[in-house]
Amino acid sequence: MTANALLPTLHDIEAAAQVVYREFAATPQYNWGQLNALLGTTCWVKHENHTPVGAFKIRGGLTYFEQLAQRGALPAEVVSATRGNHGQSIGWAARAHGVPCTIVVPHGNSVEKNAAMRALGVNLIEHGSDFQESREFAIGLAKERGAHMVPSFHPDLLRGVATYWWELLKAAPDIDVIYVPIGQGSGACSAVAAKKALGHPARIVGVVSAHATTYADSIKAGKVVEAPVTTLLADGMACRVADPEALHILLGAIDHIVQVTDAEVAQAMRQIFACTHNVAEGAGAASFAAAMQDRDTLRGQTVGITLCGGNVDSAVFAEVLQG
Repeated sequence: MTANALLPTLHDIEAAAQVVYREFAATPQYNWGQLNALLGTTCWVKHENHTPVGAFKIRGGLTYFEQLAQRGALPAEVVSATRGNHGQSIGWAARAHGVPCTIVVPHGNSVEKNAAMRALGVNLIEHGSDFQESREFAIGLAKERGAHMVPSFHPDLLRGVATYWWELLKAAPDIDVIYVPIGQGSGACSAVAAKKALGHPARIVGVVSAHATTYADSIKAGKVVEAPVTTLLADGMACRVADPEALHILLGAIDHIVQVTDAEVAQAMRQIFACTHNVAEGAGAASFAAAMQDRDTLRGQTVGITLCGGNVDSAVFAEVLQG
C-alpha cells in the first residue's frame, strides 16, 4: 500500500471532525507573547491539552470506534497497550459504545494516567518494562480472549488525529513550519495528512526524544531500526520500535528531525508554564523544546507547535518546576 493510501483525504478529515465535535469543540490555538519573545519569532501553540482527556489522542479513538460501528463490527471486547494517552482515548471511546476495554501499561507507568484510565472504566493490567513489552503482551492477550486488539497506529486513528492539524493550519494559514513530536507516529503522520489535504506549504519537522531515537535512526536508515528507550520525562515519546507503516509515510515527508534531551524538555515545560500557565507533559513540551533548539534558523518565520498533552504526574511536574 502506498503512503498516500494510508492517509485520510480532506473529505475523511472533515467527516472525522463532525465525529469529534459531538464530544468536544475544536481546541484553541494561541499566539503567546512571551513564547514569541523566547523563540524570537511568531509561534502558534495548538492546545490539545484542552481536550476532555488532556491530550490529542482522544480524536483518534473516537473515529476508530465510529468506523467500527459504521461497519457493524463493534467487538465484544477491546484490548490495547499504552503509556497513557492512547489508553484514555480508547477507554473513552469504548465506554461511549458500551464495549469493555482492557489496557496494558508497563510497570512504573504514570500513576495519574493510570488513575485516569481506571476512571473511564478501563480494566488496567501492568506488564513489562516498556511499551513494546506491554504491546506484545496485549496482542497475545487479545488473541487468547478473542478480543479486538486496537493498535497505536491505524488509518482509522489517523483520520481523527488529523483533525487537530487541520484545525491549526486553517486557523493560522501563514504558518511556515510545524514541529511535531513522534511517539508511535500517529501525530506526525496526521500532520502530513492535514498538510496534503489542505495543500498547505508548511514544512514538517519531526521531534524525538534524544533518549528514544527509533524514528530518527529509522528515517536515516530508510528502514525500521530498534533503539533503546531511556527517557525519564517524555513517556509519550518512549517508543523502542518504529511502526513500519508510520515510517513509510514519514520518509520523504519530514523536513528534518530534532532530538531533544530530557533537560531540554524540562526547560520547555517550565517556560510554557511560566509564559502561559498551561501544564505540558514531557511530550507536550517537546515541540517547543525542538523549536528553541532551531531558534537561530527560525527568525522571520511563523512557527506552529503543539502542546499535545498535559498529563504529567503532580510529583514529576513539581520536581520539574523546581529545576
